[in-house]
Amino acid sequence: MSASTRTIPLVNLSDFENGDAATRAAFIKKLGDAFHGIGFVGVTGHGIPKSLIDDFYVAAKKFFAMDTDVKRNYEIAGAAGQRGYTSFGKEKAKQSKVADLKEFFQIGQETPAMSADERNPDVKEVPEFMELGRRLYRQFEEKGNSLLQAIAIHLELPEDYFSNFTKDGVSILRAIHYPPITSEPASAIRAEQHEDINLITLLVGASAGGLQLQNSAGEWLEIVPENDEIVINVGDMLQRLTNNYLKSTTHRVVNPPRDQWHKPRLSIPFFLHPRPEMSLNVLDSCVTADNPQHYEPITAGGYLDQRLREIGLKK
Repeated sequence: MSASTRTIPLVNLSDFENGDAATRAAFIKKLGDAFHGIGFVGVTGHGIPKSLIDDFYVAAKKFFAMDTDVKRNYEIAGAAGQRGYTSFGKEKAKQSKVADLKEFFQIGQETPAMSADERNPDVKEVPEFMELGRRLYRQFEEKGNSLLQAIAIHLELPEDYFSNFTKDGVSILRAIHYPPITSEPASAIRAEQHEDINLITLLVGASAGGLQLQNSAGEWLEIVPENDEIVINVGDMLQRLTNNYLKSTTHRVVNPPRDQWHKPRLSIPFFLHPRPEMSLNVLDSCVTADNPQHYEPITAGGYLDQRLREIGLKK
Protein backbone atom coordinates (compact mmCIF):
# COMPACT_ATOMS: atom_id res chain seq x y z
CA MET A 1 0.00 0.00 0.00
CA SER A 2 1.36 3.42 -0.84
CA ALA A 3 1.95 5.87 2.01
CA SER A 4 -0.72 8.15 0.54
CA THR A 5 -3.48 5.58 1.03
CA ARG A 6 -2.58 4.73 4.63
CA THR A 7 -5.18 5.88 7.14
CA ILE A 8 -3.01 5.28 10.23
CA PRO A 9 0.70 5.99 10.89
CA LEU A 10 3.20 3.11 10.85
CA VAL A 11 6.00 2.47 13.36
CA ASN A 12 8.64 -0.25 13.69
CA LEU A 13 8.76 -1.72 17.21
CA SER A 14 12.37 -2.88 16.82
CA ASP A 15 13.33 0.84 16.69
CA PHE A 16 12.22 1.01 20.32
CA GLU A 17 13.33 -2.44 21.50
CA ASN A 18 16.75 -2.45 19.78
CA GLY A 19 17.47 1.12 18.64
CA ASP A 20 19.94 3.69 19.95
CA ALA A 21 18.75 6.64 22.07
CA ALA A 22 17.86 8.84 19.06
CA THR A 23 15.98 6.02 17.28
CA ARG A 24 14.05 5.19 20.46
CA ALA A 25 13.16 8.86 21.01
CA ALA A 26 11.86 9.15 17.41
CA PHE A 27 9.72 6.01 17.92
CA ILE A 28 8.28 7.32 21.21
CA LYS A 29 7.36 10.65 19.61
CA LYS A 30 5.73 9.01 16.57
CA LEU A 31 3.75 6.57 18.72
CA GLY A 32 2.66 9.29 21.16
CA ASP A 33 1.61 11.59 18.31
CA ALA A 34 -0.40 8.79 16.68
CA PHE A 35 -2.21 7.90 19.92
CA HIS A 36 -2.93 11.59 20.57
CA GLY A 37 -3.94 12.44 17.02
CA ILE A 38 -5.93 9.46 15.73
CA GLY A 39 -5.77 6.79 18.47
CA PHE A 40 -4.50 4.10 16.07
CA VAL A 41 -1.09 3.01 14.78
CA GLY A 42 0.24 0.16 12.64
CA VAL A 43 3.24 -1.74 14.05
CA THR A 44 5.82 -3.77 12.12
CA GLY A 45 9.07 -5.24 13.46
CA HIS A 46 7.19 -6.80 16.39
CA GLY A 47 8.86 -10.19 16.04
CA ILE A 48 5.71 -12.29 16.61
CA PRO A 49 6.25 -15.29 14.32
CA LYS A 50 3.92 -15.28 11.32
CA SER A 51 3.79 -19.08 11.54
CA LEU A 52 2.33 -18.88 15.07
CA ILE A 53 -0.37 -16.42 13.94
CA ASP A 54 -1.20 -18.48 10.83
CA ASP A 55 -1.36 -21.75 12.78
CA PHE A 56 -3.66 -20.19 15.38
CA TYR A 57 -5.97 -18.95 12.59
CA VAL A 58 -6.20 -22.50 11.23
CA ALA A 59 -6.94 -23.93 14.70
CA ALA A 60 -9.58 -21.23 15.37
CA LYS A 61 -11.27 -22.00 12.04
CA LYS A 62 -11.45 -25.65 13.08
CA PHE A 63 -13.00 -24.70 16.42
CA PHE A 64 -15.68 -22.46 14.90
CA ALA A 65 -16.50 -25.06 12.24
CA MET A 66 -17.70 -27.47 14.96
CA ASP A 67 -21.41 -27.92 15.67
CA THR A 68 -22.90 -25.24 17.93
CA ASP A 69 -23.84 -27.88 20.51
CA VAL A 70 -20.18 -28.92 20.80
CA LYS A 71 -18.95 -25.32 21.03
CA ARG A 72 -21.52 -24.62 23.76
CA ASN A 73 -19.72 -27.15 25.97
CA TYR A 74 -17.07 -24.43 26.29
CA GLU A 75 -19.49 -21.68 27.35
CA ILE A 76 -18.74 -20.98 31.02
CA ALA A 77 -21.68 -19.94 33.21
CA GLY A 78 -21.00 -16.85 35.30
CA ALA A 79 -17.77 -15.92 33.47
CA ALA A 80 -19.38 -12.93 31.65
CA GLY A 81 -17.74 -14.20 28.47
CA GLN A 82 -14.26 -13.54 29.88
CA ARG A 83 -13.13 -17.12 29.25
CA GLY A 84 -14.22 -19.80 26.84
CA TYR A 85 -16.92 -19.60 24.20
CA THR A 86 -19.63 -16.95 23.73
CA SER A 87 -22.31 -17.95 21.25
CA PHE A 88 -23.65 -15.92 18.33
CA GLY A 89 -25.78 -12.88 19.10
CA LYS A 90 -24.82 -12.37 22.77
CA GLU A 91 -22.73 -9.18 22.58
CA LYS A 92 -23.79 -5.75 21.38
CA ALA A 93 -22.26 -2.26 21.28
CA LYS A 94 -23.33 -0.25 24.35
CA GLN A 95 -25.57 2.15 22.36
CA SER A 96 -26.96 -0.55 20.04
CA LYS A 97 -30.31 -2.36 20.30
CA VAL A 98 -29.18 -5.30 18.16
CA ALA A 99 -26.46 -7.87 18.77
CA ASP A 100 -23.32 -8.00 16.63
CA LEU A 101 -23.09 -10.73 13.99
CA LYS A 102 -20.38 -12.75 15.71
CA GLU A 103 -19.41 -15.56 18.07
CA PHE A 104 -16.09 -15.70 19.89
CA PHE A 105 -13.75 -17.60 22.19
CA GLN A 106 -11.73 -15.80 24.87
CA ILE A 107 -8.45 -16.91 26.39
CA GLY A 108 -7.69 -15.21 29.70
CA GLN A 109 -4.66 -14.82 31.95
CA GLU A 110 -3.22 -17.92 33.60
CA THR A 111 -0.85 -17.78 36.59
CA PRO A 112 0.82 -20.61 38.54
CA ALA A 113 -1.37 -19.81 41.58
CA MET A 114 -4.64 -20.49 39.70
CA SER A 115 -6.69 -23.62 40.26
CA ALA A 116 -7.79 -25.77 37.30
CA ASP A 117 -11.26 -24.19 37.48
CA GLU A 118 -9.81 -20.68 37.16
CA ARG A 119 -7.80 -21.53 34.06
CA ASN A 120 -8.94 -21.56 30.45
CA PRO A 121 -10.85 -24.62 29.27
CA ASP A 122 -8.90 -26.98 27.01
CA VAL A 123 -10.69 -27.81 23.75
CA LYS A 124 -10.34 -31.56 23.45
CA GLU A 125 -11.63 -31.69 19.85
CA VAL A 126 -8.93 -29.22 18.66
CA PRO A 127 -6.10 -29.51 21.23
CA GLU A 128 -3.74 -27.24 19.26
CA PHE A 129 -6.24 -24.35 19.54
CA MET A 130 -5.46 -23.68 23.21
CA GLU A 131 -1.80 -24.70 22.98
CA LEU A 132 -1.18 -22.13 20.21
CA GLY A 133 -3.51 -19.61 21.86
CA ARG A 134 -1.53 -19.66 25.10
CA ARG A 135 1.72 -19.07 23.19
CA LEU A 136 0.21 -16.22 21.15
CA TYR A 137 -1.21 -14.69 24.36
CA ARG A 138 2.30 -14.43 25.86
CA GLN A 139 3.74 -12.91 22.66
CA PHE A 140 1.00 -10.26 22.51
CA GLU A 141 1.38 -9.52 26.21
CA GLU A 142 5.13 -8.96 25.81
CA LYS A 143 4.82 -6.70 22.75
CA GLY A 144 1.90 -4.78 24.26
CA ASN A 145 4.03 -4.08 27.32
CA SER A 146 6.82 -2.72 25.09
CA LEU A 147 4.34 -0.28 23.52
CA LEU A 148 3.04 0.76 26.95
CA GLN A 149 6.63 1.31 28.10
CA ALA A 150 7.10 3.77 25.21
CA ILE A 151 3.80 5.48 26.09
CA ALA A 152 4.86 5.77 29.75
CA ILE A 153 8.02 7.57 28.64
CA HIS A 154 5.96 9.81 26.33
CA LEU A 155 3.71 10.72 29.29
CA GLU A 156 6.81 11.38 31.44
CA LEU A 157 5.92 8.55 33.78
CA PRO A 158 8.39 5.91 35.07
CA GLU A 159 9.18 3.47 32.25
CA ASP A 160 7.64 0.54 34.16
CA TYR A 161 4.49 2.47 35.18
CA PHE A 162 2.13 0.24 33.18
CA SER A 163 4.05 -3.05 33.36
CA ASN A 164 3.80 -2.89 37.16
CA PHE A 165 0.02 -3.21 36.71
CA THR A 166 -0.18 -5.44 33.61
CA LYS A 167 1.86 -8.27 35.16
CA ASP A 168 -0.77 -10.98 35.84
CA GLY A 169 -3.37 -8.51 34.50
CA VAL A 170 -6.72 -9.65 33.13
CA SER A 171 -5.79 -9.36 29.43
CA ILE A 172 -7.85 -11.29 26.89
CA LEU A 173 -6.96 -12.96 23.59
CA ARG A 174 -10.21 -13.14 21.63
CA ALA A 175 -10.75 -15.24 18.51
CA ILE A 176 -13.81 -13.76 16.76
CA HIS A 177 -15.76 -15.54 14.05
CA TYR A 178 -18.19 -13.58 11.89
CA PRO A 179 -20.12 -16.34 10.06
CA PRO A 180 -21.25 -16.01 6.43
CA ILE A 181 -24.26 -13.67 6.16
CA THR A 182 -27.13 -15.80 4.86
CA SER A 183 -30.07 -13.37 4.95
CA GLU A 184 -30.65 -9.62 4.99
CA PRO A 185 -29.56 -8.41 8.47
CA ALA A 186 -32.28 -6.33 10.19
CA SER A 187 -29.90 -3.53 11.02
CA ALA A 188 -26.92 -5.35 12.44
CA ILE A 189 -23.41 -5.15 11.07
CA ARG A 190 -20.62 -7.54 11.96
CA ALA A 191 -19.51 -5.28 14.83
CA GLU A 192 -21.40 -2.05 15.49
CA GLN A 193 -19.42 1.12 16.22
CA HIS A 194 -17.72 0.97 19.61
CA GLU A 195 -14.65 1.86 21.63
CA ASP A 196 -12.51 -0.73 23.42
CA ILE A 197 -12.61 -0.96 27.22
CA ASN A 198 -8.93 -1.76 27.92
CA LEU A 199 -5.57 0.06 27.89
CA ILE A 200 -4.63 -0.88 24.32
CA THR A 201 -5.75 -3.46 21.74
CA LEU A 202 -3.38 -5.37 19.45
CA LEU A 203 -5.05 -6.79 16.32
CA VAL A 204 -3.39 -9.06 13.78
CA GLY A 205 -4.72 -8.78 10.22
CA ALA A 206 -8.19 -10.26 9.88
CA SER A 207 -9.02 -12.89 7.25
CA ALA A 208 -11.27 -10.36 5.45
CA GLY A 209 -11.56 -6.56 5.37
CA GLY A 210 -14.20 -4.39 6.98
CA LEU A 211 -12.41 -2.64 9.87
CA GLN A 212 -13.04 1.11 9.85
CA LEU A 213 -12.22 3.97 12.22
CA GLN A 214 -14.09 7.24 12.61
CA ASN A 215 -11.88 10.32 12.33
CA SER A 216 -12.41 13.64 14.11
CA ALA A 217 -14.45 14.92 11.14
CA GLY A 218 -16.88 12.00 11.56
CA GLU A 219 -15.71 10.21 8.39
CA TRP A 220 -15.30 6.43 8.33
CA LEU A 221 -11.86 5.38 7.06
CA GLU A 222 -10.93 1.82 6.04
CA ILE A 223 -7.95 0.29 7.87
CA VAL A 224 -6.09 -2.12 5.58
CA PRO A 225 -3.05 -3.54 7.37
CA GLU A 226 -0.07 -4.70 5.33
CA ASN A 227 1.40 -8.17 5.71
CA ASP A 228 2.93 -8.70 9.14
CA GLU A 229 1.44 -5.44 10.47
CA ILE A 230 -0.35 -5.35 13.81
CA VAL A 231 -2.99 -2.64 14.28
CA ILE A 232 -2.89 -1.03 17.73
CA ASN A 233 -5.53 1.25 19.20
CA VAL A 234 -5.99 3.16 22.44
CA GLY A 235 -8.71 1.83 24.76
CA ASP A 236 -11.01 3.77 27.07
CA MET A 237 -8.89 3.03 30.17
CA LEU A 238 -5.89 4.81 28.67
CA GLN A 239 -8.11 7.67 27.47
CA ARG A 240 -9.57 8.08 30.99
CA LEU A 241 -6.16 7.95 32.64
CA THR A 242 -4.83 10.68 30.30
CA ASN A 243 -7.98 12.84 30.50
CA ASN A 244 -8.66 12.46 26.72
CA TYR A 245 -5.06 13.37 25.75
CA LEU A 246 -4.72 9.88 24.20
CA LYS A 247 -7.76 9.07 22.06
CA SER A 248 -9.93 5.97 22.24
CA THR A 249 -11.27 6.14 18.69
CA THR A 250 -14.65 4.78 17.62
CA HIS A 251 -14.35 1.86 15.17
CA ARG A 252 -16.55 -0.84 13.63
CA VAL A 253 -16.53 -3.88 11.35
CA VAL A 254 -18.88 -3.40 8.40
CA ASN A 255 -20.56 -6.12 6.38
CA PRO A 256 -18.84 -6.95 3.09
CA PRO A 257 -20.43 -6.27 -0.32
CA ARG A 258 -23.34 -8.63 -0.97
CA ASP A 259 -21.28 -10.77 -3.36
CA GLN A 260 -18.88 -11.46 -0.46
CA TRP A 261 -21.57 -12.37 2.11
CA HIS A 262 -20.72 -16.06 1.79
CA LYS A 263 -17.22 -15.43 3.17
CA PRO A 264 -16.77 -15.73 6.94
CA ARG A 265 -14.39 -13.37 8.73
CA LEU A 266 -11.99 -14.31 11.50
CA SER A 267 -10.09 -11.79 13.59
CA ILE A 268 -7.85 -12.06 16.64
CA PRO A 269 -7.63 -8.99 18.89
CA PHE A 270 -5.64 -8.99 22.13
CA PHE A 271 -7.16 -6.69 24.76
CA LEU A 272 -4.40 -5.61 27.15
CA HIS A 273 -5.80 -5.05 30.64
CA PRO A 274 -4.13 -4.24 33.96
CA ARG A 275 -4.95 -5.96 37.23
CA PRO A 276 -8.32 -4.80 38.63
CA GLU A 277 -6.79 -2.70 41.43
CA MET A 278 -5.03 -0.26 39.06
CA SER A 279 -6.28 3.29 39.57
CA LEU A 280 -7.69 4.98 36.47
CA ASN A 281 -7.86 8.32 38.27
CA VAL A 282 -6.85 11.05 35.83
CA LEU A 283 -3.10 11.82 35.87
CA ASP A 284 -2.43 15.26 37.41
CA SER A 285 -0.13 16.07 34.49
CA CYS A 286 -3.03 15.67 32.05
CA VAL A 287 -5.29 18.22 33.78
CA THR A 288 -4.81 21.80 32.55
CA ALA A 289 -6.80 25.02 32.38
CA ASP A 290 -7.70 24.14 28.78
CA ASN A 291 -8.43 20.50 29.61
CA PRO A 292 -10.16 20.26 33.02
CA GLN A 293 -10.75 16.85 34.60
CA HIS A 294 -13.38 14.88 32.65
CA TYR A 295 -13.69 11.70 34.73
CA GLU A 296 -14.56 10.60 38.25
CA PRO A 297 -12.05 8.35 40.09
CA ILE A 298 -12.48 4.60 39.43
CA THR A 299 -10.38 1.43 39.42
CA ALA A 300 -9.74 -0.66 36.31
CA GLY A 301 -11.83 -3.47 37.84
CA GLY A 302 -14.75 -1.16 38.62
CA TYR A 303 -14.66 0.26 35.11
CA LEU A 304 -14.46 -3.16 33.42
CA ASP A 305 -17.44 -4.35 35.45
CA GLN A 306 -19.49 -1.32 34.42
CA ARG A 307 -18.67 -1.78 30.73
CA LEU A 308 -19.36 -5.53 30.65
CA ARG A 309 -22.90 -4.73 31.83
CA GLU A 310 -23.29 -2.08 29.11
CA ILE A 311 -22.36 -4.49 26.32
CA GLY A 312 -24.64 -7.24 27.59
CA LEU A 313 -22.04 -9.78 28.76
CA LYS A 314 -22.76 -9.29 32.47
CA LYS A 315 -26.18 -9.11 34.06
